[in-house]
Amino acid sequence: QVQLVESGGGLVQPGGSLRLSCTASGMFFRFHVMSWYRQAPGKQREFVASVSLGGTCNYGDDVKGRFTVSRDNPKNTVYLQMSSLKPEDTAVYYCNAAGQDVYWGQGTQVTVSS
Repeated sequence: QVQLVESGGGLVQPGGSLRLSCTASGMFFRFHVMSWYRQAPGKQREFVASVSLGGTCNYGDDVKGRFTVSRDNPKNTVYLQMSSLKPEDTAVYYCNAAGQDVYWGQGTQVTVSS
């Protein structure tokens, strides 16, 4: 049974930083593209960042230069380092694994507010 478990969300002030983690089990982690998505209240889920099998990273326009995605294959974990956070970054952040199948985590709440 595949599981993606996110952690690291919380409340942070504007301009602050957070690091999200997503640890996978029950799948061959190194053979999956790992991505982060987010969904704010009343909005559609949107792409945040991805890291390929070879380590190539891609970012959504809204987070370029502020967020960094990385993966640690031996630990079956993908990270999202978020800096210079803005109130509009407030959302539930979801981990996604894409290979022969697609898997989603349960999400972790990030709230940026003073």
